[in-house]
Amino acid sequence: MAINKRIPVQEQKPEIRRTNFNEVCLGYTPEEAVAEASRCLNCRKPLCIEQCPVQIHIPEFIQHVKNKEFALAAETIAQSSLLPAICGRVCPQETQCEGQCVLGKKGDAVAIGKLERFVGDWSRENTTSTEKKTGCNGHKVAVIGSGPAGLTCAADLARMGYSVTVYEALHKAGGVLVYGIPEFRLPKDTVVAHEIENIRKMGVNIITDAVIGKAESVEELMKSEGFDAVFIGSGAGLPKFMNIPGENLNGVLSANEFLTRINLMKAYTDDHDTPVKTGKKVVVVGGGNVAMDSARGALRLGADVTIVYRRSEAELPARREEVEHAKEEGIRFQLLTNPVEIIGDEKGWVKALKCIKMELGEPDASGRRSPVEIPGSEFLIEENTVIMALGTSPNPLIPNTTPGLEINKHGCISTNGDDGATSHEGVFAAGDAVTGAATVILAMGAARKSALAIDRYIRTKFNTQNHEK
Repeated sequence: MAINKRIPVQEQKPEIRRTNFNEVCLGYTPEEAVAEASRCLNCRKPLCIEQCPVQIHIPEFIQHVKNKEFALAAETIAQSSLLPAICGRVCPQETQCEGQCVLGKKGDAVAIGKLERFVGDWSRENTTSTEKKTGCNGHKVAVIGSGPAGLTCAADLARMGYSVTVYEALHKAGGVLVYGIPEFRLPKDTVVAHEIENIRKMGVNIITDAVIGKAESVEELMKSEGFDAVFIGSGAGLPKFMNIPGENLNGVLSANEFLTRINLMKAYTDDHDTPVKTGKKVVVVGGGNVAMDSARGALRLGADVTIVYRRSEAELPARREEVEHAKEEGIRFQLLTNPVEIIGDEKGWVKALKCIKMELGEPDASGRRSPVEIPGSEFLIEENTVIMALGTSPNPLIPNTTPGLEINKHGCISTNGDDGATSHEGVFAAGDAVTGAATVILAMGAARKSALAIDRYIRTKFNTQNHEK
């Protein structure tokens, strides 16, 4: 085996997977996982750990895989993360842990993400358990949102002995893991449901259909329900639009709505209750992972799909793996192109998208070259549906119903440094509610810091009160 080449992972063939919602990547077999783990150099100074937002002991778990000690590998990962099968599928490892792998300098980095996924899947399939209930320390914490941030904070606090209740607005726990990421990338009934169940086994109570800010406010949770602290991990589910003419036409959808229907509501099945009418031609506006998910979802519903993005391929923010999968499946990319108007028919339905060609100018604040319109280059793309995948921002419901909770100009909750403390005493926040739309693993990393800060806050507060008494 060449140490500079990683073991390839089996996938569904493009011509087959474009017709179904089954998972594309099939994962490693035990033999393949052991072979890939054997490539790890077990560096004396593992930079991969430094670049992992939740600080998984990567070389240690990989050495266990190499030695076929899969249960020990699962226990090692569980010290830092209870969502290994999820993170192994959706984390941008190529820019984080794998991006620091020494082997990647002259060849292929160790497939850390695929190995983490293997361990998570093996643990589930062999019904091993890395968690159990701990004794209660007598203090209660409420967690708002059951996405990656909420689940991570809840699990860490439960480990510390807190009684944790998670409030989820939707009818299923998981947040963006269940409504935002398609089945062909992240299976819900097996992978997501199992890892959430592991957190429930720790004693975490998850209440669904509970919209905090309407059913109860943050203030009521603390004063009436007796929670000593509240963590807000409500994510960023408010979609953005371009504010161009025609966005109110029938057939214009936000990626958030589209993905929620096909992921959470299973609109691709024959017996679905929330059908999605896409028509034969779909245009997805945007270049991130959400745009790729939307385009690949629309393709599987039978549409001919084009992605429109205003910069070049080099600036696409989506993971390279997702871009390549989209191309393999037959999705077209109309790059250096920006919509200027959505044109409708006499019945108020989308008929075409008017676009203008772009060229790249000087770098903007993000470091990417700013797109500039080319005068006189307008053209039409005929289509039936436009899906806007332009990002999301936090829902203002919780800040609007929580006096003293400060937000910034982007509508995100303001916090004091890395610990997630907000302007409201006893209230902490992390994840997309603070940063705006970001990755699963970054939300998890921030939530772990908030859990430690909540523990410090409660211990300090009640030690002081006890002393005064």
